Amino acid sequence: MPTWTAMPQLTEPDNMPPPPFTRNDCVLADATLRQTVRVSVGGRRIRLRVSNAFGGSALPLTKVTVALPAGGRAGVSAVEPGTVRPVTFRGRAPVTIPAGAQAVSDPLEIEVAPRSNLAVTVYLAEGQRSAHITSHPGSRTTSHLLVGDHADAADLPGATPVDHWYFLGGVEVWAEPSVAAVAVVGDSLSDGRGSTTNGNDRWPDRLLDRLLTRHGMDGVAVLNQAAGGNRVLNDGLGPNALARLDRDVLAQSGVAWLVLFEGVNDIGTAEASPAAQKQVADDLVFAYDQIVTRAHARGIRVYGATLTPFGGHDGYDDAQGRRERARRVVNEWIRTGRRFDAVIDFDHAVRDPADPRRLLAAYDVGDHLHLNPAGYQALADSVPAGLFRWEPPPPGFGFA
Repeated sequence: MPTWTAMPQLTEPDNMPPPPFTRNDCVLADATLRQTVRVSVGGRRIRLRVSNAFGGSALPLTKVTVALPAGGRAGVSAVEPGTVRPVTFRGRAPVTIPAGAQAVSDPLEIEVAPRSNLAVTVYLAEGQRSAHITSHPGSRTTSHLLVGDHADAADLPGATPVDHWYFLGGVEVWAEPSVAAVAVVGDSLSDGRGSTTNGNDRWPDRLLDRLLTRHGMDGVAVLNQAAGGNRVLNDGLGPNALARLDRDVLAQSGVAWLVLFEGVNDIGTAEASPAAQKQVADDLVFAYDQIVTRAHARGIRVYGATLTPFGGHDGYDDAQGRRERARRVVNEWIRTGRRFDAVIDFDHAVRDPADPRRLLAAYDVGDHLHLNPAGYQALADSVPAGLFRWEPPPPGFGFA
């Protein structure tokens, strides 16, 4: 089952690998890419999912290795000596992934501890011959690029650091049947804008820390399927939530719960007129209902998180307060509509009690929309851990 995921998306021009790693519609030719990811649950056998979902051409990987990063740290270019393991695909080292597809590696014997970091290194001899490549730009984690084949190297001196992930879609681990996953569908507030680079202190990370230190909760994987700029109703940065639900949640094995925390970007990018804001609020309620229906059909419980404040934000807060009213309408439906299996009141957790349309100053990263690490900790702390004690769905659950 998945122990780590990152929502794949089309790489914007500003997030492409820098020169000389991008040139003449060819990316990462004769280049090594090393990136680290933090798993949730651990195990002794893993496999990788490599995505070419948005690639404009086939993705030829010459060599892939995994290792334990130096000191167990995120975002480092060095790995622990003696831990490098080759990754194969049906017994072969090289693999070519067609445009729009993904490849799942062979199982690999390497022990990873819960909440530990894993280094994945890829060498591409030919590179990807397209200006369209798949990535997750909001990694909040440093990756490293170096010319030549260094997939087996213990360190990459002189490498170019970039704070993006490329091509990796997930890490899977062999797990006991009692292990289950919660998938988080969201935007930059779950992707971690305002969190610490290489700190793994987004709110889903902090939730994982809480769960895995509680008795009886160490079998819960947390899958972060959020992306900055994402929206529920329309494509933004990445496909809209309704379009990506099957790929990012329903097709993931072992998912028992879905936390839906998304909608601020839909409200904030809609025209600040009464008609437009009524429409976006109505459409969000419809979309949430659809997501619940589709998840329930797979036996997945859905928890709705209320939308957090954006009062004072230059782009989203309008003088007439129409977007704020739409946010409150949506939150009222989340709280009282009785459609979700449970409600997580993120709005209540981080708003300013003296001015509920604004974030509490101690949690505001400074733009009045995104949170700092203390704010993300507050979100994680507000999630009732008991929501993730697995029990079979009641009869008729899939049609509720």
